[in-house]
Amino acid sequence: MSRRPTRSSVEPETRRVAIYTRKSTTMGLEQEFNSLDSQRESCLAYIQRQPGWKLVDERYDDGGFTGANIDRPAFTRLMADVEAGKVDVIVVYKVDRLSRSLLDFVKVMQRLSTAGASFVSITQNFSTADAMGRLTMNMLMSFAEFEREMISERTRDKIAGARRKGKWTGGPVPFGYSAKDKKLIVNDAEAHIVREAFTLFLAHRQMAVVARELNKRGLLPRSSKRGRKGGPLWSKDGIARVLRSPLYAGRMMYGDDLFDGEHSRLIDDVTYRQAQRLLGAAGRELRVTGTNPEYVLRGLLRCGRCGEAMCPGSTTKKSGKTYRFYRCSTRDKYGTDTCSGRPLPAGALEEFVVARLTEATADGALAERVQTKLTERVAKERATFAEVRKALAAQIAQASAATSKLTDEVVRLEGRAREHVEAKLRDEAARLDDAERRLRAAEDDALDLELVESQREWFVGALRNFGKVWGGMTPENQGRLLRALVAKVSVDEKTGMCRVELVNFDAVTSTREAA
Repeated sequence: MSRRPTRSSVEPETRRVAIYTRKSTTMGLEQEFNSLDSQRESCLAYIQRQPGWKLVDERYDDGGFTGANIDRPAFTRLMADVEAGKVDVIVVYKVDRLSRSLLDFVKVMQRLSTAGASFVSITQNFSTADAMGRLTMNMLMSFAEFEREMISERTRDKIAGARRKGKWTGGPVPFGYSAKDKKLIVNDAEAHIVREAFTLFLAHRQMAVVARELNKRGLLPRSSKRGRKGGPLWSKDGIARVLRSPLYAGRMMYGDDLFDGEHSRLIDDVTYRQAQRLLGAAGRELRVTGTNPEYVLRGLLRCGRCGEAMCPGSTTKKSGKTYRFYRCSTRDKYGTDTCSGRPLPAGALEEFVVARLTEATADGALAERVQTKLTERVAKERATFAEVRKALAAQIAQASAATSKLTDEVVRLEGRAREHVEAKLRDEAARLDDAERRLRAAEDDALDLELVESQREWFVGALRNFGKVWGGMTPENQGRLLRALVAKVSVDEKTGMCRVELVNFDAVTSTREAA
């Protein structure tokens, strides 16, 4: 008579087991026995105590990968093997080694359940084999995700606090500086290039010109990108990043707020603010001058028939030659019935205007008059700004004192008396806000004045030597000079009259035919 086998004599089912290890950073991984090895050794000891469990040959180690997501190479391979039926059990040291995101963890558990696989955390004494283990695991994952969010919040708060103190908080080292002991130190060679970029931009007002000039001079960026000749080159976008960064004016940014930085500034406040005003005006300038700088009279030329603007145009013949011209916008929009002004050759018109300006500036009198008027304007407006600033500063001090006093009263009063004081407090706060707003507007006007002052020498010098320097200017600077000097150019091809009116000066008129 055969005997029934006892429970202990039944061979346990063989289960294929994979160990998964993870470490968030790469620090220490170069050691002979690192954190991944320690996790694996503990998991291996646990597996050896389980009957029927057999470790697979493949290793699944992710060193330097966060648990905030599941985009990790070894984990991706592991899940692929699970779904292919090559792994029955995943063993980890702690549940957060698998994931710190509850949403990701739930998705992983669903994939394991679909594949008929299970999951074990050896230090937390549960698995997904039963309902209680699943409940416990979800609770722990909730706490793991909470811990990760708290760490993120503490990190953000720490960065914000450091930025408010003007400290550099790491990341790519800005061009113009080197990093030493977690601080920014001026890199003299690169700092020279940064200062030159600002100087060139204030002179030319074109980021593309700045990039071209720096590349031509060999003042190149620190970059991994290579130009056609094998070296790193400045681009318009690269120059824009330099010009817009408050770091170079000694500021540290956090969000939309600026704080005084620990690092040394590379440029002064006036230069930085001038650059920002010019960058802000770039869009407006583009709308006036257009994308093609060769049309130096754009925005200045008026039709002698209807008085409306004349816009640039061009046509290319079969020969490949391009002809530029200016055409009446009224005729262009509404037809010849509204205006009979015909398109006029751009080159001839531009040469005519330049010839008249050359005559007007030949004796140097115009340059002297411009310099005198600009000097008088700067002095007058500077004095006005000083008076306005003094008055507004007094108003702000008075409103601040009143606000502080009323705030103290609100704290100790109640009922109708408190409501009355709160109303007065709101009025004083409104006065304070208005005074501060007017002061900011006045400071913007003063900055415009600094721009005028900084450009005066260039402008007056160009007028003194107009005939000599015009041909050597870029089209951008030619258009810029004309828009600073000329108020309007009216042209009528029927009468042959072209009238050039200067800004705040007598008109220069000629009846010479411009065709």
